[in-house]
Amino acid sequence: MRSLPRLLFASLLLAGSYAAAQQARLTFDVAAIHIAKPGSDRGSIKPLPAGNGYIVENISLKTMIAVMYRVPARQITGGPDWLNSTTFNIETRSDSVANLEDLHTMFKNLLADRFGLKLHVDQKEGRVYELLVDKSGPKLKADGSAPDLNIPINMTQPSVFTGVKVPMSYLCWFLGNQMRDDPRPVIDKTGLRQVYDFTLTFQPELPPGLTRDDLQPEIRKLPTLFDALPDQLGLRLQPAKGPVDFYVIDHAEMPSAN
Repeated sequence: MRSLPRLLFASLLLAGSYAAAQQARLTFDVAAIHIAKPGSDRGSIKPLPAGNGYIVENISLKTMIAVMYRVPARQITGGPDWLNSTTFNIETRSDSVANLEDLHTMFKNLLADRFGLKLHVDQKEGRVYELLVDKSGPKLKADGSAPDLNIPINMTQPSVFTGVKVPMSYLCWFLGNQMRDDPRPVIDKTGLRQVYDFTLTFQPELPPGLTRDDLQPEIRKLPTLFDALPDQLGLRLQPAKGPVDFYVIDHAEMPSAN
């Protein structure tokens, strides 16, 4: 009988720890998911203007994983056939969101809860690009220490990209996505820890079937991405060997009902 208070105390402690863990898990207060109507080749995924949720229009689960985990889609493997072919419309809202990382955590939990998503990371040594500060020095404008809830890099004119409060991790993900013909991921080796504003203009990689002659004359004159980075941002890409993360889909299912 003397051990009863200790057992009671231990039970209360475990219950309190469990409740705290449940409360700490970040989830949206409202989440509506619908399969998008076929026929459209345009889609978008972006935070709400108030930063308290996400709007997804005509986006596949594979693309959502790529955006939320900031990994090129080519480094996502496995999963059912519809992972890349079926697209969804999603609207989410939360009563309060502290920052962009919390918002992404909520969306990752949504994918786990509603799509049954389970994945693991398989890291292999491979060819990468290291993003380094060029000998000329960085030419970006420091803009604080944390990103806001807006999309950091947007194309404001054809082949002109404007970055606002961009962390280096996001810039690496962006650069990797621009090099469709080169599967090497970009790894941050700049040592730059703030968020930055910049404008980056370069000649895009062309999809199959198109040549430089198909580009507008003013775009044909633009530098390649490799030349634009040192001149415009004071950064450079250097081929190297390094860790490459492959996100392997262990399980995914069509989303549960709203």
